[in-house]
Amino acid sequence: MVWRFFFRKLFRRIPAPMATPMLLYGRKHQTGLNWITAIAMTGFHIGAVAALFYIDTGAMLAALILYYVGGMLGIGMGYHRLLTHRGYKTPKWVEYFLTFCGTLALEGGPIFWVATHRIHHQKSDQEGDPHTPREGTWWAHMGWILLGDGLHHDASVLARYVPDLSRDAGHVWLSKYHWVGNVVVGLGLLAFGGISYVLWGIFFRTTFGLHATWLVNSATHKWGSRRFKTRDDSTNNWWVALLTFGEGWHNNHHAHPTSARHGLAWYELDQNWIGIRTLQLLGLAWDIKLAKIKQPMTEDVVVPADEAVA
Repeated sequence: MVWRFFFRKLFRRIPAPMATPMLLYGRKHQTGLNWITAIAMTGFHIGAVAALFYIDTGAMLAALILYYVGGMLGIGMGYHRLLTHRGYKTPKWVEYFLTFCGTLALEGGPIFWVATHRIHHQKSDQEGDPHTPREGTWWAHMGWILLGDGLHHDASVLARYVPDLSRDAGHVWLSKYHWVGNVVVGLGLLAFGGISYVLWGIFFRTTFGLHATWLVNSATHKWGSRRFKTRDDSTNNWWVALLTFGEGWHNNHHAHPTSARHGLAWYELDQNWIGIRTLQLLGLAWDIKLAKIKQPMTEDVVVPADEAVA
C-alpha cells in the first residue's frame, strides 16, 4: 500500500529499550508542582478569559467547529474508542486522521493519552489509578496533570502499555510532535481573522475542551446514576455526556469498555457513536464491537458518590 511505504520512509520507528521502569501513578506518587505544565495551563486559561472580551461571531463559530473536530473526531472517536479500546477498525489513513484531530484537543499525544487511559481502566478507582476522585475531586479533575511527572513520562516508558502504538511509526511521530497541529491552526486563524480567532479557536476552545474531558475523570466517578455494578465508582452523567459527545455515559463504558457505543438506551445521546456509525455507512469502519445486553434497558439507580461502591 502507498500509505505504508510513505510512513515507513518518512518516519523512523523508535525502538523501546529492553527494560522500562514501572510507572507509579496515584496522588501519593506525584509530588511537587510541574512548572512547565502549570505555566502553560495558566496561559491558556488567561487566553480563554481574554476571548470573552473579543466577542466575534465568526471566531466563535470557528471555535465550535474546531471543538467538534478535536473533541468528537479526535478524542471521542479517535483516541478513546478507536486507539485505546479498539472498538472498531478503520483504514490506516482514517486512523491517522482521527489521531491528528485528537492532537488538536491539547490533551497530549496518542501514546501518552492511550497509555494513561488503559492504566485507568486497569486500576480504576484503585491504587495506581492516575485520576481517581477517591484521592480528591480536584486531584481527579486537574491536580494529577499539574503535580509530578504523570504527564511527562518518556514515550519509551509508556511503550509497555501501548505496544500497538509504540511500534507504529505514524503514531510515534504524532506523539512526538502533537503540538504542531495547534501551531499551524493558530497561525491560520491569525492570518484569516486576527487575534479574536486565535483567542476563541485556540485558547478558549482548548481550555473548555480540557475541562470537559477532565469532568469525565472527576464528575462521572462521583455524580450520576449507575446502571451496571462495576468494581469502580463510574456513573452515567447526562450533562457531561452533552459536553463530551457521549463520553459521559461512563458507567455503561466501564461495564462494556470495548463497546464503540456508550449511549445504550434510546434517550442517551451519543454523538461519537453516530460518527462511528456514519463511518460504517461510508465503508470506512468495520468490525464494530457493541455491548451485548441480555435484558431490556431499565431506569438507572441514582447512587450518591459516597455510596457508589465497586
